[in-house]
Amino acid sequence: MNEQVIAALEQSRYEVLTKDDDMEDVFRLRYSCYRAEGAVPARADQRMTDAFDETKNCVHVAVRVDGTIRAAVRLHLVSKLCRTSPTLEVFPELLDKLNEGQTILDPTRFVISSSARKRRIPLNFLTLRIPFLASIFYKIDLALAPVRAEHTAFYRRYLGYEPALEPRSYPGLAKPIQLLTANFQEQREQVLARTPVFGPIKDIPGANIEFPSLSGAYAPFKSGSSEAA
Repeated sequence: MNEQVIAALEQSRYEVLTKDDDMEDVFRLRYSCYRAEGAVPARADQRMTDAFDETKNCVHVAVRVDGTIRAAVRLHLVSKLCRTSPTLEVFPELLDKLNEGQTILDPTRFVISSSARKRRIPLNFLTLRIPFLASIFYKIDLALAPVRAEHTAFYRRYLGYEPALEPRSYPGLAKPIQLLTANFQEQREQVLARTPVFGPIKDIPGANIEFPSLSGAYAPFKSGSSEAA
Protein backbone atom coordinates (compact mmCIF):
# COMPACT_ATOMS: atom_id res chain seq x y z
CA MET A 1 0.00 0.00 0.00
CA ASN A 2 2.86 2.42 0.76
CA GLU A 3 4.07 2.12 -2.84
CA GLN A 4 0.58 2.85 -4.22
CA VAL A 5 0.22 5.90 -1.99
CA ILE A 6 3.66 7.20 -3.00
CA ALA A 7 2.75 6.82 -6.68
CA ALA A 8 -0.48 8.73 -6.08
CA LEU A 9 1.34 11.46 -4.15
CA GLU A 10 3.66 12.00 -7.09
CA GLN A 11 0.62 12.85 -9.24
CA SER A 12 -1.14 14.98 -6.61
CA ARG A 13 -0.78 18.25 -4.76
CA TYR A 14 -2.14 19.48 -1.44
CA GLU A 15 -3.53 22.97 -1.18
CA VAL A 16 -4.84 25.10 1.67
CA LEU A 17 -7.87 26.79 0.13
CA THR A 18 -8.55 30.52 0.44
CA LYS A 19 -10.17 31.48 -2.88
CA ASP A 20 -13.95 31.66 -3.24
CA ASP A 21 -13.92 29.72 -6.52
CA ASP A 22 -12.00 26.85 -4.94
CA MET A 23 -14.39 26.76 -1.99
CA GLU A 24 -17.34 26.64 -4.37
CA ASP A 25 -15.77 23.57 -5.98
CA VAL A 26 -15.46 21.98 -2.53
CA PHE A 27 -19.05 22.82 -1.55
CA ARG A 28 -20.28 21.15 -4.72
CA LEU A 29 -17.99 18.14 -4.26
CA ARG A 30 -19.31 17.74 -0.71
CA TYR A 31 -22.89 17.82 -1.90
CA SER A 32 -22.22 15.30 -4.65
CA CYS A 33 -20.53 12.85 -2.26
CA TYR A 34 -22.98 13.15 0.61
CA ARG A 35 -25.99 13.11 -1.71
CA ALA A 36 -24.76 9.94 -3.41
CA GLU A 37 -24.79 8.21 -0.02
CA GLY A 38 -28.22 9.54 0.90
CA ALA A 39 -26.73 11.49 3.81
CA VAL A 40 -28.22 14.88 2.90
CA PRO A 41 -31.51 15.99 1.29
CA ALA A 42 -31.64 17.31 -2.27
CA ARG A 43 -30.86 21.00 -2.76
CA ALA A 44 -31.49 23.12 -5.84
CA ASP A 45 -28.10 24.88 -5.56
CA GLN A 46 -26.22 21.53 -5.14
CA ARG A 47 -23.95 23.04 -2.48
CA MET A 48 -23.10 21.86 1.03
CA THR A 49 -21.80 24.48 3.43
CA ASP A 50 -22.53 25.84 6.91
CA ALA A 51 -21.40 28.55 9.33
CA PHE A 52 -18.47 26.43 10.55
CA ASP A 53 -16.77 26.93 7.17
CA GLU A 54 -16.16 30.57 8.11
CA THR A 55 -14.80 30.33 11.66
CA LYS A 56 -11.39 31.79 12.45
CA ASN A 57 -9.98 28.43 13.60
CA CYS A 58 -10.99 26.60 10.40
CA VAL A 59 -8.60 25.40 7.68
CA HIS A 60 -9.78 23.88 4.38
CA VAL A 61 -7.36 21.55 2.61
CA ALA A 62 -7.87 19.90 -0.77
CA VAL A 63 -6.07 17.30 -2.84
CA ARG A 64 -5.65 18.18 -6.51
CA VAL A 65 -5.09 15.50 -9.13
CA ASP A 66 -4.37 16.69 -12.67
CA GLY A 67 -5.17 20.22 -11.52
CA THR A 68 -8.68 19.37 -10.29
CA ILE A 69 -9.87 19.13 -6.69
CA ARG A 70 -10.59 15.43 -6.15
CA ALA A 71 -10.75 15.33 -2.34
CA ALA A 72 -11.04 17.71 0.59
CA VAL A 73 -11.35 17.89 4.36
CA ARG A 74 -12.23 20.67 6.82
CA LEU A 75 -10.14 21.11 9.96
CA HIS A 76 -11.05 22.94 13.15
CA LEU A 77 -8.15 23.65 15.50
CA VAL A 78 -9.59 23.90 19.00
CA SER A 79 -7.74 25.44 21.93
CA LYS A 80 -8.21 27.95 24.74
CA LEU A 81 -8.25 30.73 22.11
CA CYS A 82 -11.21 29.37 20.15
CA ARG A 83 -13.53 26.54 21.18
CA THR A 84 -15.65 26.52 18.03
CA SER A 85 -16.06 23.09 16.46
CA PRO A 86 -18.98 21.21 14.88
CA THR A 87 -18.16 17.98 16.68
CA LEU A 88 -17.91 19.67 20.08
CA GLU A 89 -21.49 20.83 19.65
CA VAL A 90 -22.60 17.24 19.22
CA PHE A 91 -20.25 15.79 21.85
CA PRO A 92 -19.92 18.57 24.47
CA GLU A 93 -18.21 16.16 26.88
CA LEU A 94 -15.00 16.98 25.02
CA LEU A 95 -14.98 20.42 26.61
CA ASP A 96 -13.51 18.75 29.70
CA LYS A 97 -10.36 18.08 27.67
CA LEU A 98 -10.11 21.76 26.76
CA ASN A 99 -10.56 22.73 30.38
CA GLU A 100 -7.59 20.51 31.18
CA GLY A 101 -5.51 22.53 28.71
CA GLN A 102 -5.47 20.05 25.83
CA THR A 103 -5.76 20.98 22.17
CA ILE A 104 -8.18 19.24 19.80
CA LEU A 105 -8.25 18.63 16.05
CA ASP A 106 -11.73 18.19 14.59
CA PRO A 107 -11.65 17.02 10.93
CA THR A 108 -15.02 16.98 9.15
CA ARG A 109 -16.49 17.02 5.64
CA PHE A 110 -14.11 14.31 4.42
CA VAL A 111 -14.97 13.86 0.72
CA ILE A 112 -13.48 12.05 -2.29
CA SER A 113 -14.79 12.41 -5.83
CA SER A 114 -16.45 9.40 -7.44
CA SER A 115 -14.18 9.74 -10.49
CA ALA A 116 -11.09 9.26 -8.33
CA ARG A 117 -12.63 6.19 -6.72
CA LYS A 118 -13.34 4.71 -10.14
CA ARG A 119 -9.70 5.26 -11.12
CA ARG A 120 -8.66 3.45 -7.92
CA ILE A 121 -6.54 6.35 -6.74
CA PRO A 122 -5.94 5.74 -3.00
CA LEU A 123 -7.27 9.16 -2.03
CA ASN A 124 -8.56 7.82 1.26
CA PHE A 125 -4.94 7.54 2.42
CA LEU A 126 -3.92 10.84 0.81
CA THR A 127 -6.80 12.66 2.44
CA LEU A 128 -6.26 11.08 5.85
CA ARG A 129 -2.70 12.37 5.73
CA ILE A 130 -4.16 15.87 6.06
CA PRO A 131 -5.39 15.61 9.68
CA PHE A 132 -2.30 13.58 10.62
CA LEU A 133 0.08 16.21 9.24
CA ALA A 134 -2.04 18.93 10.83
CA SER A 135 -1.76 17.19 14.18
CA ILE A 136 2.03 17.24 13.84
CA PHE A 137 2.19 20.88 12.76
CA TYR A 138 -0.22 22.22 15.38
CA LYS A 139 1.02 19.93 18.19
CA ILE A 140 -2.41 18.42 18.76
CA ASP A 141 -3.15 16.46 21.92
CA LEU A 142 -6.52 14.88 21.07
CA ALA A 143 -7.41 13.98 17.48
CA LEU A 144 -11.08 13.37 16.70
CA ALA A 145 -12.70 11.20 14.05
CA PRO A 146 -16.47 11.78 13.83
CA VAL A 147 -17.39 9.00 11.40
CA ARG A 148 -20.17 6.62 10.47
CA ALA A 149 -20.05 3.19 12.09
CA GLU A 150 -18.94 1.43 8.88
CA HIS A 151 -15.77 3.55 8.72
CA THR A 152 -14.53 2.95 12.26
CA ALA A 153 -12.47 -0.16 11.42
CA PHE A 154 -10.23 1.80 9.02
CA TYR A 155 -9.45 4.50 11.59
CA ARG A 156 -8.75 1.95 14.30
CA ARG A 157 -6.49 -0.15 12.10
CA TYR A 158 -4.35 2.54 10.51
CA LEU A 159 -4.48 5.50 12.91
CA GLY A 160 -4.95 3.98 16.35
CA TYR A 161 -8.29 5.62 17.09
CA GLU A 162 -10.61 4.14 19.71
CA PRO A 163 -14.38 4.58 20.22
CA ALA A 164 -15.06 7.36 22.68
CA LEU A 165 -18.82 8.00 22.65
CA GLU A 166 -21.85 6.28 21.18
CA PRO A 167 -23.32 7.39 17.82
CA ARG A 168 -25.44 10.54 17.83
CA SER A 169 -27.40 12.62 15.35
CA TYR A 170 -25.16 15.12 13.57
CA PRO A 171 -26.46 18.47 12.27
CA GLY A 172 -27.34 18.36 8.58
CA LEU A 173 -26.70 14.63 8.17
CA ALA A 174 -29.31 11.88 7.88
CA LYS A 175 -27.12 9.18 9.43
CA PRO A 176 -25.74 9.12 13.01
CA ILE A 177 -22.05 9.73 13.67
CA GLN A 178 -19.82 7.85 16.09
CA LEU A 179 -16.92 9.59 17.78
CA LEU A 180 -13.45 8.05 17.77
CA THR A 181 -10.49 9.71 19.45
CA ALA A 182 -6.73 9.27 19.60
CA ASN A 183 -4.16 10.67 21.98
CA PHE A 184 -2.02 11.88 19.13
CA GLN A 185 1.29 12.38 20.91
CA GLU A 186 1.10 8.80 22.22
CA GLN A 187 -0.03 7.25 18.93
CA ARG A 188 2.11 9.22 16.49
CA GLU A 189 5.22 7.02 16.36
CA GLN A 190 3.22 3.79 16.32
CA VAL A 191 1.19 5.01 13.34
CA LEU A 192 4.31 6.08 11.44
CA ALA A 193 5.99 2.74 12.15
CA ARG A 194 3.02 0.92 10.58
CA THR A 195 2.28 3.36 7.76
CA PRO A 196 5.19 5.77 7.12
CA VAL A 197 3.38 7.57 4.28
CA PHE A 198 1.14 9.33 6.79
CA GLY A 199 4.11 11.46 7.84
CA PRO A 200 6.08 14.21 6.06
CA ILE A 201 7.81 13.14 2.82
CA LYS A 202 10.65 15.44 1.84
CA ASP A 203 11.37 13.84 -1.55
CA ILE A 204 7.93 14.69 -2.97
CA PRO A 205 7.34 18.48 -2.83
CA GLY A 206 3.59 18.24 -3.38
CA ALA A 207 3.20 15.69 -0.58
CA ASN A 208 3.52 18.23 2.22
CA ILE A 209 1.21 21.02 3.35
CA GLU A 210 1.89 24.66 4.18
CA PHE A 211 -0.53 25.10 7.06
CA PRO A 212 -1.34 28.64 8.26
CA SER A 213 -0.23 29.60 11.75
CA LEU A 214 -3.75 30.63 12.87
CA SER A 215 -2.18 33.24 15.11
CA GLY A 216 -4.78 34.60 17.49
CA ALA A 217 -7.17 31.72 16.78
CA TYR A 218 -5.18 28.73 17.99
CA ALA A 219 -2.43 28.11 20.55
CA PRO A 220 -0.79 24.75 21.34
CA PHE A 221 -0.76 23.79 25.00
CA LYS A 222 2.97 23.02 24.97
CA SER A 223 5.54 25.71 24.28
CA GLY A 224 7.85 25.58 21.26
CA SER A 225 7.63 26.20 17.54
CA SER A 226 5.51 24.11 15.21
CA GLU A 227 7.10 21.39 13.11
CA ALA A 228 7.08 21.40 9.36
CA ALA A 229 4.43 19.22 7.79
